[in-house]
Amino acid sequence: MQLVKRSYAGVMHVIGELGPLRKLAEAAQVSDVYGWRRWAASLLAIHDVKRMIALGLPWWNVRATREIEEYLARNPGARVFEYGAGASTAWLARRAGTVISVEHNEEWQKRLVPLLASLGNAVVWKRDLAGDAYVGAIDEAGGQFDLIVIDGRRRTECLVHAMPHLKPGGVILFDDSGRRRYRSSMKHCGLQERRHFGRSYCVPYPDSTSILYGRYEG
Repeated sequence: MQLVKRSYAGVMHVIGELGPLRKLAEAAQVSDVYGWRRWAASLLAIHDVKRMIALGLPWWNVRATREIEEYLARNPGARVFEYGAGASTAWLARRAGTVISVEHNEEWQKRLVPLLASLGNAVVWKRDLAGDAYVGAIDEAGGQFDLIVIDGRRRTECLVHAMPHLKPGGVILFDDSGRRRYRSSMKHCGLQERRHFGRSYCVPYPDSTSILYGRYEG
């Protein structure tokens, strides 16, 4: 499956270098963030973090992205913790006060750090998946967060660790929430779920991202 995904991404990158489609990508950078042009350009940028940052997009469901943007606009200076770094880290940093992201892949982390340097309010920690270092990184960060993003590895465990660190009125974004192995953990976490299914950045098929929130949402 991973070979298929890499092959697909490689083909999309080659197609994206063709003259007309390169112009599409350039034009998309100043188009409606939630419109079809920007979404189409994201298909050509799959697994290319530099292109996705240039497009100003996270790899989430489109409607969920809009909801989180509106939430951050209502909560200026928000403190954010993210499991799984990527273009979303830059997207969040442009809208939040501080972003702490944890990443298990050292090569990916080293690629991201210089791309985020100019933003000044985002850090990416590299932590091993084995043991408690990755899942427990939010304990290491300490305190509570307005927004917690779960989009990396060991997501069900990350959700358990995230709960005590969520501010009253805060929300958790849980990506790829339609996957069967994640459904039980969200159902029993004690938060309400608003699941967005449909058009999602980077992929040509509908996908799911959920927003989890408690009774203090507002």
